[in-house]
Amino acid sequence: MGLRKAVKPEFGGGTRSFSCEEDYIYENIESELCFFTSQERQSIIKYWLDNLRAKQGEVLHNISFLEGQPIISELKARGVIQQTFPLHEQRILGQLMKSWVQAVCEKQPLDDICDYFGVKIAMYFAWLGFYTTSMLYPAVIGFVLWMLTESDQTSRDICCVVFALFNVVWATLFLERWKRRGAELAYKWGTLDAPAESLEEPRPQFRGIKRCSPITGREEFYYPPWRRRIFRWLVSLPICILCLCFVFLVMLICFELQEFVMGIKEMPRLARFIPKIMLAITVTACDEVYRKIACWLNDMGESGATILQKLQTPECL
Repeated sequence: MGLRKAVKPEFGGGTRSFSCEEDYIYENIESELCFFTSQERQSIIKYWLDNLRAKQGEVLHNISFLEGQPIISELKARGVIQQTFPLHEQRILGQLMKSWVQAVCEKQPLDDICDYFGVKIAMYFAWLGFYTTSMLYPAVIGFVLWMLTESDQTSRDICCVVFALFNVVWATLFLERWKRRGAELAYKWGTLDAPAESLEEPRPQFRGIKRCSPITGREEFYYPPWRRRIFRWLVSLPICILCLCFVFLVMLICFELQEFVMGIKEMPRLARFIPKIMLAITVTACDEVYRKIACWLNDMGESGATILQKLQTPECL
């Protein structure tokens, strides 16, 4: 999973990706209850669920799986499983309620939030608290300038210019200070150089050949680029061109109909809006149809390898 754990000070400190061969160098490795946080336990369980792979020819609820295909993700996509989510731990929630929600004028327990909800949630609330605190500076300066502003227009213009210049400086400093603060928290929580996409499961519609990644060393499904290019040029591109031509043709017809209607003087005034109404209805209908076509092309582009694999089976040959 690539979990990064804190290293004991005598072994250099900091964080490092967990390794069973060197498990003695990590802090709290002697205690199972203290070594894993609540969020890490949930992540491990979710990782197990996401990596339940189907065997060759396995069928469940009339759904045929490919060999090595993620089971839970496919069942979610087919609607067999509606949702999966972890249950809360009331004891920890009670502690966070006292130290975080009900606390007034106290710092947020970011480490406790990170241990329970994860790094993403903790980083969001860290940014929210940092932003709220930083807003005190423009609030104070704006109030002072408002008090100093007189009733004449010149005084108002000067105060507006001064406040605008202050906001430019404040915004620049705010971004730079948050970059530093965010980097500190990311290093502390062990996610500074850990790309999130490396731990994400591919879409259930994705098909490919199971192999060992030459970059990460982990198992992955490999989709040959030439197959994607074949589908893109022979299927996606012609369909997109046809859709564009259809829209262009409908637009020209509506414009011609509009000129024809406008040329008839005896035509009622309300009837002159018919071409515009037809164009609006056509655009709305095309938007819905084209969205479904785009989703179909996206799914077929990812599952195109399956079609080619089936065509290469002995039965088809």
